[in-house]
Amino acid sequence: MSETNPATGSCLCGAVNFTVKSISDKVGACHCNMCQKWGGGPLLAVDAGTDVTYDGADNISVYDSSEWAERGFCAKCGSHLFYRFKGTQQHMVPAGSLDNTGSLIFDHQVFIDEKPAFYCFSNATEDMTGAEVFAKYAPEYE
Repeated sequence: MSETNPATGSCLCGAVNFTVKSISDKVGACHCNMCQKWGGGPLLAVDAGTDVTYDGADNISVYDSSEWAERGFCAKCGSHLFYRFKGTQQHMVPAGSLDNTGSLIFDHQVFIDEKPAFYCFSNATEDMTGAEVFAKYAPEYE
């Protein structure tokens, strides 16, 4: 992960605010079928590591979406707050939920094998299949 300064973000209604101790400056697009169902398209997210604190955590609902991960959202406005790997507690936060996105760089796409044909991004990125994602981030589920 490329380290930058701490970052802050929030949900749409402001009921949940979060602080990330050290966040990546790399944005990735997840094209998995679950992200498509969750948000109607790809999830554009940033690796926030494991040191994330929430103000208003009582407003967070968590959906146990798979054996390996869970998804958090604001119970008041429905904003997506995180995708979190269960084993490592590593958070991926939606890029749009961050307060400052000025230094972010879109550089990778995951679950590229599940991307629908009706869209594509023009950026040159690292493209990984679902199997390659598990090998890199969750080898116990390969």
